[in-house]
Formats: sequence, C-alpha cells, structure tokens
Amino acid sequence: QVQLVESGGGLVQAGGSLRLSCAASGGTFSSYAMGWFRQAPGKEREFVATIRIGGGTYYTDSVKGRFTISRDNVKNTVYLQMNSLKPEDTAVYYCAARYDVGFSDDPRRYGYWGQGTQVTVSS
Repeated sequence: QVQLVESGGGLVQAGGSLRLSCAASGGTFSSYAMGWFRQAPGKEREFVATIRIGGGTYYTDSVKGRFTISRDNVKNTVYLQMNSLKPEDTAVYYCAARYDVGFSDDPRRYGYWGQGTQVTVSS
C-alpha cells in the first residue's frame, strides 16, 4: 500500500508561484507513475500533469508552459511547480500514484490518492 501526503498549498496572488510536494511511503516509489489532479468547487476532478517511471511528463493544455512536474526517487517525493498562477487554477490539488507504465490522464487508472491541498489564487 502506498500512502501519499501533499503539502505546499496556500493563498497566492495571480501571477505568483507555489510548489506542491507529495511524499510517498509504503511502496517502491520508483515503480509508480505519479500524477497531479485538481478539483474546483462544483466541478469534476480533472487531470493536471503526470510523470512516468522513466521521467517522461505530460500536461493538460491549460497548464503547459506554467506548471512543471518532477520527481525525486531518493526522497520518494513528486513535485508540482506552479508559476504564473491564475484565479482559474484555484482548486484542491491531489497527488495520485499508478502502478503502471505509460501516460494516463484518467483518474480511474490511479489506485492511490493523497488527501489534497488547497490552492487559492486571488485576482
């Protein structure tokens, strides 16, 4: 079983930056593809970014060029660097793990989830 704990959320003005962290335990971190999802009030959970076991990355169009996902297999941590934040980025951000290769933006393919961290971007 993999346990995931997110941190780094908060309140930031539009144009600002935040870095989210997700610490993993209970499994072989390097064997899992990792993803970030977000859910705004009244909306469905949506894909943000994913990083494969080998380090390849994939982003949803709305965050390309602004967000960067990375992983540290020594620290068992995945990060989401968020720059040029916009009010529409406001959501609860969730870290997720998938014991699989390749890319997936489907939350149903991820078997492990963190509790989420709130990101609020003010205009």
